[in-house]
Amino acid sequence: MRSLALLLLAPTALLAQARVSDVVAPPASDAIKIQAKEWTVEWGGRPRDPYVGPNGLIYFVGQTGNYVASLDQKTGAMRRYELDANTHPHTQIVDKDGTIWYTGNTAAHIGKIDPVTGKITKYVMPDSSPRDPHTMEFDAKGNIWFTAQGDAHVGRLNKASGKIDLVKFGERTRPYGIIMDRDGRPWFDLFGTNRIGTVDPATMQPKEYVLPDPASRPRRIAMTSDGMIWYSDHARGKVGRLNPKTGDVKDWDMPGGTGSRPYAINVDDRDRLWISETGGPVRRLVGFDARQERFFAISDLDATGGTVRHMMFDGKTREMWFGTDGGTVGKIVVP
Repeated sequence: MRSLALLLLAPTALLAQARVSDVVAPPASDAIKIQAKEWTVEWGGRPRDPYVGPNGLIYFVGQTGNYVASLDQKTGAMRRYELDANTHPHTQIVDKDGTIWYTGNTAAHIGKIDPVTGKITKYVMPDSSPRDPHTMEFDAKGNIWFTAQGDAHVGRLNKASGKIDLVKFGERTRPYGIIMDRDGRPWFDLFGTNRIGTVDPATMQPKEYVLPDPASRPRRIAMTSDGMIWYSDHARGKVGRLNPKTGDVKDWDMPGGTGSRPYAINVDDRDRLWISETGGPVRRLVGFDARQERFFAISDLDATGGTVRHMMFDGKTREMWFGTDGGTVGKIVVP
């Protein structure tokens, strides 16, 4: 297990507008060190997309290692659930009963794992088009919404019946990150375009919101308590905000600039966004206060092995969980 320091910038260290030219380096005396913990995964295989289960265990997938695993952070013990070769699970989520669900990203199915026996049940895509289930979220009814970027689908799995409904988007739109709003409506990045998409859960009718800059490529997505949709603009090095009621869009330059390649984004219980910068020589985790519209924290993540692709905030413990391409699963305690 390794530790990492996060620097929290004092409010006086930044000007009001969150643009690159406005960021002022804080003096050392204004920085508060916050410790992060990481656990090395002995199997490697790109551990990613940690999820806090109802039993307190941390679940994650090994995307290139064809496994799902759990971590007991109190003891450091890990349990591995073996998947078929070439499944390449992209993400997993855990329902209130402790059942583990994963996406078979190169095997065209959503899998269900019994956490006690390890038995796997597969829900195969209803046709051959959506071959790469990607990221998942539960809705209020416990059903599962997911993206499939290769053939531009968004789907819903009815857990009770096993039926999968699919919605097709335009070619090369690449549906990617996904979240659910309070009305049970999914929101997702159309990463191959400059658009954010949604689907009416009652009619299954799609809708798209066009971002102003044609060069925008939203990758991951989050929602604050006011219902605003936030996204990491991977191509332009920005964090953006979409007002779903008006369609208005506003964005801010990431501290790392146009080459920062913002990727993972999630929000804590005080409407502060946490965003990973994955481009350039230094990879970082950046904090952005959505209410005050300013960046407030920057952490060097080079020690973790680089790219953080997805994160989960645990509201009970106020911890933000992440996995890394360097073979670790880790957390920071959110200040």
